[in-house]
Amino acid sequence: MKIPPVTINLENCGFVVELEQEVLGALLVSGQHAAVRGVVRADHFIEPIHRRIFETIELTADRYNSSRVDLVAKMFPSDEAKAWSDQLKAPLTSYLAGLAANTVYGVGGLKNSVPNLIQQWARISVGAEAERVRLASIDPGVDPAELIRLATRSLDDVAAGLRGAGRGKTRFSLSEAADVALEEVQTAIEHGGGITGITWGLTDVNKATGGIHRREMVVLGARPGMGKTAVGLGIGIKAAQSGAGVGFISLEMGSNRLAMRALTDIAYDWNVRVAYSDLITGNVSDKDFESICAAKQNLNSLPLWIEEQSGLSISDLRVKVDRMQDIADRAGSKIDLLIVDYLQLIAASSRYSGNRNNEVSEISAGLRQIARERDLAMVALSQLSRGVESREDKRPMLADLRDSGSLEQDADTVVFLFREAYYLEKAKGKDADAEADRVDRLIECENKLEFIIAKQRNGAVKTIDLFVDIASSAVRNATTREF
Repeated sequence: MKIPPVTINLENCGFVVELEQEVLGALLVSGQHAAVRGVVRADHFIEPIHRRIFETIELTADRYNSSRVDLVAKMFPSDEAKAWSDQLKAPLTSYLAGLAANTVYGVGGLKNSVPNLIQQWARISVGAEAERVRLASIDPGVDPAELIRLATRSLDDVAAGLRGAGRGKTRFSLSEAADVALEEVQTAIEHGGGITGITWGLTDVNKATGGIHRREMVVLGARPGMGKTAVGLGIGIKAAQSGAGVGFISLEMGSNRLAMRALTDIAYDWNVRVAYSDLITGNVSDKDFESICAAKQNLNSLPLWIEEQSGLSISDLRVKVDRMQDIADRAGSKIDLLIVDYLQLIAASSRYSGNRNNEVSEISAGLRQIARERDLAMVALSQLSRGVESREDKRPMLADLRDSGSLEQDADTVVFLFREAYYLEKAKGKDADAEADRVDRLIECENKLEFIIAKQRNGAVKTIDLFVDIASSAVRNATTREF
């Protein structure tokens, strides 16, 4: 399905031609195209002649390292210059000179005129998209879900353009960057424990990583049965208990099931061991149920919000995060940490249809971009392929991500989870002695979870032993528990 094209009527869309002329004039008179490089695109100009002039300014700057009006005029082929002159009813060179001569604010005003230009482009683009949707919706055979999906993608492209135009400072001196770094160090000193980011809720992991950092993405990978949802939810609970606002997006499990896991996790700290499966079936004593109700009261105060929906795209995720942020704002909080369970269930765009490697790369890049745009920490859970099962040593390693697009490259930290007990429970000794050894080993490592830091941009790689009670969805520091 394709939404029909719409011709923009410049007279009826509130188009202000002077906004485009001011930006072009400032670039032509100053020759400083670098002032808008990476921010302004040719398609930000609604008027066709202005779009073409900006494209030529870019070409001229690349060739001559300047965008002066005389150089730009020479870059137009003679036949094209004549065609534009006929349309303008005046020589193209005169129009270019007029743009340069009539600029009001010059290059110094670009800090205001560029955002105004992009705001106008966004406003008119949204109106054009709305009109396209209106025309498509007239067709009785249109699929509304597909219409919404296409419209959402187009609107998200506009939103991405606005985010780029409204971004804050991106260039820093080394001294300025050091000031920010020292502020992080000061925070770590004041809080203790060496944490410069959001807590994992796990002491040894905090020491090894400094916490989960804003604008960075952690990929938490594991095979089914290793406890990745339990770990992800546990991280969210502990972060929320520390005061961080947490968004948990579940593409697989319903919010009520996640809530049950959260309740058994919190109750576990009170030495109340209720199996998650028993809570589902109602096989709980009155005393334990009272503790679960008390855990519910504990949950009430946490700044943690769950979104359960399958088939979300990256565009959909952005919308969900914005809505979560609105709710957090009303609660006097903000989304500091986003947990996505799990990455491979995110719907890819049609751009790379059929090429799963490229689809996962697109999803991975999208999640990282959300973290940077929204200034939040991202934990993306990832299910590893069956290739792990074919090895004798089934501990995951970075090579297991290499068929998953650019996950390893995009992630700032890659963590794998491994429970030897999971495989021992499924195994059987080939003789009586081997079976006895298997049972002894299973008893020894039944509650052991290996937290394998396989990549860390700003720290060492290492394996940290944790305590896990899978039945209660509880993950704790190994130093406080026995395996």
